[in-house]
Amino acid sequence: MEIKKRQLEIIEAAGEILTESGLAGLTTKKLAAKMGFGESALYRHFKGKEEIIITMLQYLNADMDKRLTACVENINDPVKKLDAVFNNQFDFFQQHPQFLVAVFSEGLMEESKSINAAILQLMATKRKHLLPIINQGQLQGIIETTAPAEDIMHIIMGSFRLHMLQWRMSDFAFDVKKKGNKLMESILTLIKV
Repeated sequence: MEIKKRQLEIIEAAGEILTESGLAGLTTKKLAAKMGFGESALYRHFKGKEEIIITMLQYLNADMDKRLTACVENINDPVKKLDAVFNNQFDFFQQHPQFLVAVFSEGLMEESKSINAAILQLMATKRKHLLPIINQGQLQGIIETTAPAEDIMHIIMGSFRLHMLQWRMSDFAFDVKKKGNKLMESILTLIKV
């Protein structure tokens, strides 16, 4: 996905507003003020608020797909792959907390069918990376087979999401990676044979 520097700055600022104020707080007027230019300047880069949100979600999807592919490229052990995937995600959100809106997309889902499609694509990309790792672990006898891989994936994704919600609700008060790694260690202990 090709995105211009100014567009990236706009979606980062939009992410900050969404994280701070929610969907209702994201207006083109507020976004333009945060960017330090007139509202009309936004329309040179985007048609409107919906396109800004869709572009943000598409950018996050492409970035996550690239990052997660690279982080497990040279790892054979499925447990180490899961660890690498979540470390990568913790690192990303620690550096870019403004994009937490992608993890907590409830308000966005009521906004439009196009935004829903972008959110579903983001979820599909997460699934694309996690499910084969869990399947590999089950085939190798490393990960429990008492639950289907799909269910284990949902447990892991739900735990990650709850952890990120706690971090956001604490106003980013704790080390998300340190606490996240402890959580992932507990989950891995539960799912390993």
